[in-house]
Amino acid sequence: MKETAISVRRAGKRVWRGKCVSDPQLLAAAIRKHAPSAKLVVFETGPLAVWFFHALTAEGLPAICIDARHAKAALDMAANKTDANDADGLAHLAEVGFFREVRVKGSTACSHERWLQLALSLFGRHLMWPTRCAG
Repeated sequence: MKETAISVRRAGKRVWRGKCVSDPQLLAAAIRKHAPSAKLVVFETGPLAVWFFHALTAEGLPAICIDARHAKAALDMAANKTDANDADGLAHLAEVGFFREVRVKGSTACSHERWLQLALSLFGRHLMWPTRCAG
């Protein structure tokens, strides 16, 4: 399983930086250990965003998802592009309030979209099958 970089900042300074397996329960435990009074948990849009958002908010953490393209514009100025530096940059953006929050869809909306994509994929294959056999 992949790892997620974490950075904890307080009063303009990095307090802790580390990595954790990309599992929301383990992330929540790491955040509670190193930032028990976290005011904001920030992560970028991406493949794990819906899962992270719903799981972390269910854990009682103040999670928000920010626009990756907006964050990228600010993070590209960093000299060293690493996951750890990106995590620190995201924490800094959250601390100063320079981010664009995005709405995260509900889990049911995502599962409906997956079912629709699957149905369209199967239906599309069904439509293409006669043409393949005829040719």
